[in-house]
Amino acid sequence: MAKECAVTQKSSINGGGYSNRTRATQFNPTGMRRRYANLQKKKVYIPELKKSMSLTLSTKAIKTIQKKGAYATLKEAGII
Repeated sequence: MAKECAVTQKSSINGGGYSNRTRATQFNPTGMRRRYANLQKKKVYIPELKKSMSLTLSTKAIKTIQKKGAYATLKEAGII
């Protein structure tokens, strides 16, 4: 299974590897480059359920959990 955030569904994408200098010279291809999401493995404690879960989360999802709370965020994402 591909690496993906459990809450925001973020994963890697393919992007162009061109710099402005490469575009100027025209005959200098660099090809595509895989861009990875900033994923972290986190153990999240949910006080309402009195249990913890180990999840792969993007840093944006970690900030959302800190702001809204673990239970509300994970319920909205359909994990619990």
